[in-house]
Amino acid sequence: EQVLGIGTLDRYTHKNLGDVLTEIPGVTSFKTGNQMVKPVVQGLFGSRIITINQGVRMQDMEWGDEHGVMIDINAAGSVNLTRGGSALRFGGDAVAGLIQVESARIPKDTLMGRTRVGGSDNGWGGSVTSELALSGKTGWYTKIQGTLKRFGDFRAPDYQLTNTGVYDKGAFLTVGRYTKKGGFEAYYSIYDTKVGILSASHIGNIGDLVDAINSQEPGIIEDFSYDIGLPRQEVTHQLARLKYDHQLTIGTLQLQYDFQSNHRFEFDKRVGDDRDKPSIDLKLTTHTLSGNLLFNQKGALPLEAGLMYRYQKNFANPDTGVRRLIPDYDKYEVGAYLTGLYQLSEEASLDAGVRYDFNRIDALKYYKKSRWEERGYQEDFSHIIVQEFPTQLLTNPVFNYHNFTYTLGLNYQLDPQQELGVNYAFTQRAPNPSEIFSDGLHHGAARIELGDLRMDPEKSHKLGFNMHGQNKHYNWDVMPYVNFVNNFILLEPEGVEQTIRGAFPVWEYYQTDAFLWGIDGQLTANWNTQWSSNHSGRYVYGQDQAGNRPLINIPAPQIRNRLIFNELDWNSLEVTLESIYTFKQNRFPDNNFLVFIPETDSFEELDVSTPPDGYHLLNLHANIDVRVSNKNSMQVGFSVNNITNTRYRDYLNRLRFFADELGRSFEFSFAFNY
Repeated sequence: EQVLGIGTLDRYTHKNLGDVLTEIPGVTSFKTGNQMVKPVVQGLFGSRIITINQGVRMQDMEWGDEHGVMIDINAAGSVNLTRGGSALRFGGDAVAGLIQVESARIPKDTLMGRTRVGGSDNGWGGSVTSELALSGKTGWYTKIQGTLKRFGDFRAPDYQLTNTGVYDKGAFLTVGRYTKKGGFEAYYSIYDTKVGILSASHIGNIGDLVDAINSQEPGIIEDFSYDIGLPRQEVTHQLARLKYDHQLTIGTLQLQYDFQSNHRFEFDKRVGDDRDKPSIDLKLTTHTLSGNLLFNQKGALPLEAGLMYRYQKNFANPDTGVRRLIPDYDKYEVGAYLTGLYQLSEEASLDAGVRYDFNRIDALKYYKKSRWEERGYQEDFSHIIVQEFPTQLLTNPVFNYHNFTYTLGLNYQLDPQQELGVNYAFTQRAPNPSEIFSDGLHHGAARIELGDLRMDPEKSHKLGFNMHGQNKHYNWDVMPYVNFVNNFILLEPEGVEQTIRGAFPVWEYYQTDAFLWGIDGQLTANWNTQWSSNHSGRYVYGQDQAGNRPLINIPAPQIRNRLIFNELDWNSLEVTLESIYTFKQNRFPDNNFLVFIPETDSFEELDVSTPPDGYHLLNLHANIDVRVSNKNSMQVGFSVNNITNTRYRDYLNRLRFFADELGRSFEFSFAFNY
């Protein structure tokens, strides 16, 4: 487990969860622009990472590359990344890891509050968040929080990134009571975001698409604006949870019901009567019941067991007038798990876990006859045809998946200063609806996506190690791993298609056998009472074994070094100079293809494969703590990111084909505790 505390979160008050997680060694981000960010853990992202918000597994349409996690980072008191058996409580498909976001606990019998403000000159905006907590001697408590974030167009080193603004609103309310025998808690949150998508990423014709990818600058550059035009996303996520804990003789019983509603609109450039209509209108509603029993009776073996039932409904509104990318479906899930910890000796402990999950997807989907025949579905899926029309078919695909997961871990204390851990995990992940049913233009991703009805569950065999050591001057961790994944699901470009809305690359889901290995590491050196340094790095190797070629979207190697100055007598002044060097990714599949350019009556290669060059960034951060009174304090931070205003593009940013990454930014953060 690796934990990020409130001090780190304060620096990211105007950013998002994907950004803050890059503080953890081995974690990077997969981006669409700079606001839609998904974490990448040991080379894997998306459905292979479980995200838990306040004890609830997030259901926020995680299957889209540009669907960021709908969590307000300002509502968090800590962020944890966990690998191993503890992930089994929330699901068996955490191939890469488990991210947990939790609010800070409320002390008993207190009234306290906190206000945080952060901003940046890149985008000329920022965020403000404020919270108030009240608790009494009887165990009753309540907490309320609200956040507002607004940015205009962001800026690359040499030009504005037109239509990249963001406008977020969020709030939550918690009410509960805890006693020695247990307690209950009610929680509700709402998070609403409006995000602009780079105008230059939506192209009019195939010739323009070739020019855009080959150009060094976006095809559309306009003056700075706070307007969020077209294309854009608008998403509202609501989460409600009721939790009850009760102390029994044998342990603690935990019961929970949670509800989520995720409503997503994607707006494209349309004309006439449809100009104000969204191109995608999806509403995902999820209900979950779960129960857990923690056996913690004195002298007994520590065990934890649980059951879960989940029902989910997706509604794709046909009033958009656009062919639906994801169909209507009902999804049913049942899960059960058991984990335990056994102390072999004073130095060694063994943890193990097993989980079973049943998934059923029942969908109603229209297929164009041409697509149905092109995919060769007639032979295998003629039985799911419900009704036939002149140009399309109505189908009722129903899929059942039985998935087993088990983990086994050993932790050994070599001596008081050195520790060795090893963990084996067999994980199965059922394909998500996007990987099965995608069939059309994904406007937010600016591409046509095609799923496959023949998808089988992924099966991962992962062996991970953690070697930890520390002494008076040094603290180090080395984390190597190997991962064999059968039926690994990939999304890769395979051509281009001209539609009435423009020219778009065609990306197709397929399966292969994959092999990944890598190593994450970090070293902290304390040179004296004032000076220290931190050094971390990562390397991931990914290979498509069936195709005998590299895997797509594997993070490039990276080295990060920090020089840190601390002086407690100067209001706990801390100054950090950071150097990040990201190498060029030299292992990538060749997915380039020829396209016909009508304007020149010729064919030209479209390069959608070659990664950009490596790059070096310098960042500076400083913060102080100021004691205003015995009960009031404040933290003030100042940062300069990309000090040298380096022009670069990142391999894991989907919009790298059209524009550079962000240029230099001056940022501030302010937190007042009262």
